[in-house]
Amino acid sequence: MSENRIGHIRITSHPGAGAPLRFPIQWGAATAQERGPVIGAATADRNAIGAYGGAYSVYRALAVSAGALNPNQRPDLTDTAPTFNFGPFEQWRDAHKIVALDPWGHRVAEDFKAEIESGVDIRPTIAVTKARLSLPEVREAIAKGRLKVDGTVVHESGDVAVTKAAIDPVWHLPGIAERFGVSEEKLRHTLFEQTGGMYPELVTRPDLSVFLPPIGGITLYMFGDPAAIADPARRLTCRVHDECNGSDVFGSDICTCRPYLTHGIEECILEAQTGGAGLIVYNRKEGRALGEVTKFLVYNARKRQPGGDQAATYFERTECVAGVQDARFQQLMPDILHWLGVKHIDRFVSMSNMKHDAITGSGISIGERVPIPPELVPPDASVELEAKKAAGYFTPESTAEDLTRVIGRDLKDF
Repeated sequence: MSENRIGHIRITSHPGAGAPLRFPIQWGAATAQERGPVIGAATADRNAIGAYGGAYSVYRALAVSAGALNPNQRPDLTDTAPTFNFGPFEQWRDAHKIVALDPWGHRVAEDFKAEIESGVDIRPTIAVTKARLSLPEVREAIAKGRLKVDGTVVHESGDVAVTKAAIDPVWHLPGIAERFGVSEEKLRHTLFEQTGGMYPELVTRPDLSVFLPPIGGITLYMFGDPAAIADPARRLTCRVHDECNGSDVFGSDICTCRPYLTHGIEECILEAQTGGAGLIVYNRKEGRALGEVTKFLVYNARKRQPGGDQAATYFERTECVAGVQDARFQQLMPDILHWLGVKHIDRFVSMSNMKHDAITGSGISIGERVPIPPELVPPDASVELEAKKAAGYFTPESTAEDLTRVIGRDLKDF
């Protein structure tokens, strides 16, 4: 762009002269057309608060500001269709089952083709593709005989075939409020105030019920036939993993995140190789959704306290810094499983009581719970693991007396 002029600014903080929305949204409708498209573009057709792209919408604004991107640029969706077209499933038609994402978000180019061709700026909030994973832990498992090369799931190179899906958050505000047991008015006011007034429409536009929050989304890694995920006749192994960049990507001596993630991947591969499906749900909730800065501050506080890092004060040190032990609030987490049509998980690779209870509480049953093997726990991460066990994390072999002895406090204190 040769120049980047400041043009007319459209204020959207109040409804326009009582005019109805051109594309109203009926959340939980049976079809995409009945539900209506979610439009987060800055056009007259906009029917959602926020903007496409989640946390990356701000970078897009910077690109426009710098003159590197035409603000009127629209994506060419030719050949971008999902490599596997999930759904529709009965959960999509239940306005209470899915409130944190758009179940029709990957089918935009198909379901709203006529509207897009007529000039309406409607964009996908979900993308599905195929890829390969290359992990040293997988090659190590092959070398030790725990995994075998089959040429379909695991290739000779040690790479693993997967189907991946990226999901941007799309919140139905009435459903979010119901999920957390608060009024929609309180939810809207709190979101507005705690984001520094970033989205005035939250409090001035009750006619807009959908919010595209500027937060991280979800990535799915699916092993084996994606159709097996929702097939009750085939087994499903699943790990729901919350982001921990320091461990997941770089490795860490103080937490079990990467070991548990790679262990979950191995279990998913094994399930896929026997005709079932494996599923890794990767949520962008760094540092228990408190952020990486807060997480590193907590690391310092844990290590520098009198007596050093210890299970008895593990959660207390987090709360001292952040004011809360955990902000992930797993109430919204099962939505992605409902999007996939999941009704039962045969093997749940997690020790988290919060994740387990959120999933089963949403109507999805769980068979076996799979803990992390002790040999995968880094020495300095044992404090974290013992503290989590004491707080209610699943463990098949430890008793309450064992944990009390380890942490030096009675379990009722947690």
